[in-house]
Amino acid sequence: MKLIACTERQHAVAILDIFNDAILTSTALYDYKPRHIDSMTPWFASKLTNNFPVIGLEDEQGVLLGFASYGTFRAWPAYKYSVEHSIYIHKDHRGKGLGKVLLMALIDAARERDVHTLIGAIDATNGGSIALHEKNGFSHTGTIRQAAFKFDRWLDLAFYQLILATPSKPVGG
Repeated sequence: MKLIACTERQHAVAILDIFNDAILTSTALYDYKPRHIDSMTPWFASKLTNNFPVIGLEDEQGVLLGFASYGTFRAWPAYKYSVEHSIYIHKDHRGKGLGKVLLMALIDAARERDVHTLIGAIDATNGGSIALHEKNGFSHTGTIRQAAFKFDRWLDLAFYQLILATPSKPVGG
């Protein structure tokens, strides 16, 4: 396996497949309908414009096993050092420790970009993701009860946070 920087040209279809599986079969993504391939161009453009990484993990044949990224936590300037991250693993490769590899790479990328706070918004029933975050230094900072409605039930959204020592000299304004 190797870590790579995902590109729209090479990885949009594979990422879309992973997204759509999560939408249709899990509460990892609070969305109802599968996304269309046209949604990937603005998604990648936003990542590029904002210097947000899209880190992939490929097997020896170049098949994307999973990916991780982060984006804007809140759209006001004072939140510029906080990001909300996500990690998605292809359904055939879950439970193999790939999430940890991607999470560590994402944390490294955040440090390089002077991110101060990584925030994971995780469905409260997603024990695997919660355990991954807790084992890697994230703290539970709160749960919004009944934040969403999917699969005919209310979903609680748990927030996990990792505070980094970066940036060394934060700037306001």
